[in-house]
Amino acid sequence: MIAAFVLATVLLIPAAQWIAGTLSAVVAAWLIATDEEPKLRLRMATLLGCVVLLGLTDINPSLATENFLKVGIPFTLVIVVPAIIHHFGDRGIIRYRFWPVHWRKQDIIYTILSVPLAWVVLKSYEWGNRTFFDDELFRTWTLGPAPDPEEIRRLFIGINLVGIWDELFFVNTAFALLRSLFSFRLANAVQAVIYTAVLYDMAFTGCGIFIVFLFAWTQGSMFEKSESLLWVLIVHLIVDYFLVAFIVQAYYPDYGLDFLWRKGF
Repeated sequence: MIAAFVLATVLLIPAAQWIAGTLSAVVAAWLIATDEEPKLRLRMATLLGCVVLLGLTDINPSLATENFLKVGIPFTLVIVVPAIIHHFGDRGIIRYRFWPVHWRKQDIIYTILSVPLAWVVLKSYEWGNRTFFDDELFRTWTLGPAPDPEEIRRLFIGINLVGIWDELFFVNTAFALLRSLFSFRLANAVQAVIYTAVLYDMAFTGCGIFIVFLFAWTQGSMFEKSESLLWVLIVHLIVDYFLVAFIVQAYYPDYGLDFLWRKGF
């Protein structure tokens, strides 16, 4: 069942192989429907439905207003619908808990270290894509020939909204549902596959398949230990800050980490 689910995720979302992906999803659905455990049937069916919807969505990094709606509506549905379903029929699984249950110094240290780590990893990712894949990672997002404060603002808001959505869906929803059924390692690996599939489809190609998977794994690990969204959200938003800075700098070399407080922003 898990193998069919993972295969359907990869084939439907980044690969866009509809025939093979649909067959894999049908096999996963049949194995889910015939399982003896009612809770497993409900939780895995919910996740499979989310994967199918994301597979039908044209996931892309366009800053156009219509794209905000085209991507934003299904992205919202895969968070809201599972939360409603499990609020009324399967409580206690999807919990929007932001404050940590356990305060661990490891989480605080990792969050602080994520500042230099985010810069190093994104720079390495850019170099790896340019060297091995002839791909300009930060130009996946399109900006105009001259700096436009409104355009940069839309980029910053859009990427941060997607970053928040990432953690609410991949960790707070997908990982939470999987973790209620399977061991930590299996649940975290599967949520990392979903995480990587969606972000690869969006923009993070080339070396991204490895970097995003490892990032997703660490986010699931932090969530498992702290049982809260606080640390995973802070870390993700730190990464997104550097991501936006590097995108802006790719188009306007005189811009740097100060893009947020430039005159006119």
